[in-house]
Amino acid sequence: MHRRTLLRLGLSGAALTASPAFAHSPGQGGPRTLNASDFGAVGDGVAIDTRPIQRAIDVAAGQGGGDVVLNPGVYLCGSLFVKSGVTLIIGRGVTIKGLRDLNAYPTVRTRVAGIEMDWPAGLLNVYQQRGAKITGEGLVDGDGKVFWDSYWAMRRDYDPRDLRWAADYDCRRPRLIHIYDSQDVEVSGLNLARSGFWTVHVCYSKDVKVSDLIVRNNLGGRGPSTDGIDIDSSERVLVENCDLSVNDDAICIKAGRDWDGLRVARPCREVRIKDCVVRDALAGMTFGSETSGGFEDIEVSGLRIEYPVPLGIFFKSGSTRGGTISNIRIRDVFMQDVATLMRVNLNWYPNYSYARIPPEITEYPDYWRALATPVERERGIPRIHNVRVSDVKVIGGKVGFEAAAYPEAPLTDFAFERLDWDVRDAGTIANARDWRFTDCNIDTLDGKGPRVTDSTGVTGLRPA
Repeated sequence: MHRRTLLRLGLSGAALTASPAFAHSPGQGGPRTLNASDFGAVGDGVAIDTRPIQRAIDVAAGQGGGDVVLNPGVYLCGSLFVKSGVTLIIGRGVTIKGLRDLNAYPTVRTRVAGIEMDWPAGLLNVYQQRGAKITGEGLVDGDGKVFWDSYWAMRRDYDPRDLRWAADYDCRRPRLIHIYDSQDVEVSGLNLARSGFWTVHVCYSKDVKVSDLIVRNNLGGRGPSTDGIDIDSSERVLVENCDLSVNDDAICIKAGRDWDGLRVARPCREVRIKDCVVRDALAGMTFGSETSGGFEDIEVSGLRIEYPVPLGIFFKSGSTRGGTISNIRIRDVFMQDVATLMRVNLNWYPNYSYARIPPEITEYPDYWRALATPVERERGIPRIHNVRVSDVKVIGGKVGFEAAAYPEAPLTDFAFERLDWDVRDAGTIANARDWRFTDCNIDTLDGKGPRVTDSTGVTGLRPA
């Protein structure tokens, strides 16, 4: 799949071009097809085509559904909203290119980095709809560098004022594809590039399929927070056959942050992630840091993580996040030249994770108040148990484990089977209870296993 898809994309890592022409021929008795050119879409890379494409989508929805197609070309657009029963087909030879003007992305109520707030809509949106689909083999290009630059400019102002935690919320950047409070949605086949913020965000939604995507965000720079696929307090989500190069978390499970996430208390569950490749990212498979609603019944299989990704499997949270992570299954994973294979850090990035409003600032938005609302420790400590990891092959790793939790909430009931790791150092495990290793080969330079501290019931490892 991945070789075929990369060839039809026409991206070698530097070029950014859509692939050859596309023709759509619905079968006899199939859905009605509307061509956006009949509504005035030009596709010359100069005219702004948001309104005619949206008009085609709205007419299709008003007629009970149908397909909306575009002739080959480059369509400059702000936010488009795909409606119930409508399939937006972005075919070969078609590029939808995001406008650089934030005013082209109307504000909607959503969740951003775990907090409910008003935020710019995505370039492509399925917002409170049912039975919508975005598909094709064309290119969706966020042209996001202008938004990356605005973020770094804000960081230069905010960081010296101890406002690092606020920058991700105050600097508004459009996501590439935003699926919110929707059901029976599919996003498939597309080439996605240069997102201004997260690439695909599935939030408060059910029965969603995300498949056969190629994401190339690191073209012409490395954008902050350009996650690949974020599954956020959603249920029955399938992610499969995706090929990802991003500058943050490649695939991430989320469920709310701190006081606001605990208020919403909506879990992420019944998620299946299958047969994906991560070629560039900060982390290949991430759980958190937004854990407040909890994760349950998450299965990851057939994942390949390659150099230069520094971190393979990452559980992250903070002492104010809370939430329970349970019934996690990770199997059939291959990692090559990954620096740290498995990290559990539940006091992650304090300057970002813990919001403290400086006393000299007396006027601020409501979402600052939500971020800074205290959470008592008993409620704020995240808990992880019932994790199964099997059939993980590693070549050229540096550190095996960097795993620790809070003494009052140890990492409980982890089972590892058939690990075959070539790694310089087995690493460290702390605050663990009932970790079992079966048929595991962790080959290290010093011939020793992980260093285990403040733990009980860790069995099946060679001595450290």
